[in-house]
Amino acid sequence: MDLNLNGKVAFVTGGGQGVGRRICLDLAAEGARVAVNDLFPTRAQAVVAEIEAAGGQAFAAVADITREAEVNAAIAAAEQALGPIDILVNNAGVLVERREKGGAAPMFVETTPDAWERIVALNVFGMMYCCKAVLPGMQARRYGKIVNIMSEAGRAGEGRLAVYSGAKAAMLGFAKAIAQEHGRDCVNVNVIALGAISHEGIPEGALHPDATPENNERLGKMLNAYPIGRGLRRLARPEDVSGMVCLLASDRAAYITGQSIGVSGGYVML
Repeated sequence: MDLNLNGKVAFVTGGGQGVGRRICLDLAAEGARVAVNDLFPTRAQAVVAEIEAAGGQAFAAVADITREAEVNAAIAAAEQALGPIDILVNNAGVLVERREKGGAAPMFVETTPDAWERIVALNVFGMMYCCKAVLPGMQARRYGKIVNIMSEAGRAGEGRLAVYSGAKAAMLGFAKAIAQEHGRDCVNVNVIALGAISHEGIPEGALHPDATPENNERLGKMLNAYPIGRGLRRLARPEDVSGMVCLLASDRAAYITGQSIGVSGGYVML
């Protein structure tokens, strides 16, 4: 299927590794020019180099998206280098820190406002700053695609992840509201909900790309929560997500807006 993204410009937050990296690479493979946002310059530049080596166009948009001024500067620089932003993928996010030695995350009553602020700043305010920066241009051009990457914790709730669940749920509620406000401007806004993802940024454990049910007992137990994962004998991979992003970023999805789509192997079924 030709998604016809040639000439489109995408801005992807958290694009330096994992799911974000694969989203950047696949959008570029579909013909889009990609602004790779990351907090760390070396990660953003490495993905840009991959895209350029494959014949695509990309720009390293380094910024801390929890700071509005940095977001505005990064998007302005990206637009100067690549053109007006047609596609925004709000992928950057942060999870709560686990206890030492891989233990369970703390209960909500054991957490502090400092920890809440870090989670909400990136997952919620970072998304809002990016949307605020690109929406006027999309509105003026009567064209835009916004895709928020959330967690199934935001659709179902998850114990010991209360603040994270709330922040991810905010991404969904915000997307639905923006879809209502800007449908008249031909701006599509959708959300993709993820479960556990195996990717190269994880050094060890059940989410490492080389983990299998045979060599990792924890992975075998985790697969019980993912109906299709039991059959495929694996967790989701970044390429399972990036294909859906590319579809929602294309005009093949022109009549899809305000929706949450689970790419989580059936972890949550709505």
